[in-house]
Parts: sequence; C-alpha cells; structure tokens
Amino acid sequence: MPLLEAKVLTKSFSEPGNPIEILSGINLSVIAGESLAIIGASGEGKSTLLHILGTLEPPSSGTVSIEDTLVTSANSAFLRSRKLGFVFQHFHLLEEYSVLDNVMMPGRIAGFVACQERGYALLEQVGLSHRAHFTAKQLSGGEKQRVAVARALFNDPPLILADEPSGNLDHNTAALIHDLLLSLTQDKTLIVVTHNLAFAKRCTKVLRLTGGRVYEYKDE
Repeated sequence: MPLLEAKVLTKSFSEPGNPIEILSGINLSVIAGESLAIIGASGEGKSTLLHILGTLEPPSSGTVSIEDTLVTSANSAFLRSRKLGFVFQHFHLLEEYSVLDNVMMPGRIAGFVACQERGYALLEQVGLSHRAHFTAKQLSGGEKQRVAVARALFNDPPLILADEPSGNLDHNTAALIHDLLLSLTQDKTLIVVTHNLAFAKRCTKVLRLTGGRVYEYKDE
C-alpha cells in the first residue's frame, strides 16, 4: 500500500477570459521509506503540486490519499498535523520565539502535550541543542533550516515534504541540509521539490514536472 497516492490531479487558475491549467492529470504514488525528488523549470507548478500533496491547498480535480485515507476538506487539517511535516525554503520560523519553542510549535497546534525533552532531542539530532534558548532571529540561515527540519519531525509524521529546502543557502550549508534530509529516510519518507539536480539524483526516485505532467527523469 502506498504511503501517499495521487490520482488524476489537476489544478487550474482563472484569469478573465484566460483560464490557466498548471497541473494536468497527475498520477503518482510514494511508498514508505522512499525519497522522491520533483524537478522542473521555474513556473511549472512544482510547489503547487507539493502543496496539494501536503493538503495545504485542494486540487481542482483528482484525489490524494495518505495511508489509504482519502484527503477531504473535513480531514485535511487532522492529516496534516499527524501525518505530514513541512520544510520550506523561507524557514517560516517565529523570529521572536526561542528555537525550542519553534520546534515544539507543531505539537502545540495539534493539541499535544508539548514535551520539552523531545524538542531537545530533535535539536540534538540536527546539532543545535546548544542554541535551544536563542531566539530564531539570532540564527544563521543554515541553522534556521536545521531548526525547521527538527520542527517538521516533532509530531513524528511518516512523511516529510520539503519545498526548495536549500534554495536560500550557500553551497556548503545546502550540502549539510541535503545530507540531513536524506538521513531521515531510515524511518521517514521524503518528497522534495528542488532545482538542485545533484541532490535530486541522490533520492530513490526523480520525477520531472513539465507541461503540467510528471515524467520519470532520465539522465541526459
């Protein structure tokens, strides 16, 4: 059984007299423990596809199922908080909050009893336990992204989705983030949108999004 399955996904945006179709009948499945990279030119709809797979926005048509549960408007928030962790290009940390509070935030949003011990353990995993009581604004870009990875893991979701997670980082820092994300696939599943082909090729599967459809990437 796939961990995540999408069937005939479409996404269109309406402009006066000019509807624009971004996604055109996409089918894909992701099994547990897999790492899937989605590549493609800017403007092809990679982030839109990831947002739909992550229940952040609905498709115009088609379905997404997570662990054999069909995503609906009624259950999307619940599935998002229990089954998915997100890492974004722009971090989206609460700058005035402590690093530890940022990591624990998904648990508080989901209504869990926030566990500081788990927050510290995740910060230790990403090498930032010594920054736990710093505010997020005191961190470098690479440190912020490592905090974002720890935050994505807090509710122990089976699936991590990452949208250009190294897009704002220098080469060496980006390499560290790539290593960290791929290390998660020992017990997590990863879907990542990236322009970094070298990173994409380290994943177990690479799909290219072009013309609203996905194709298996073939090395050129």
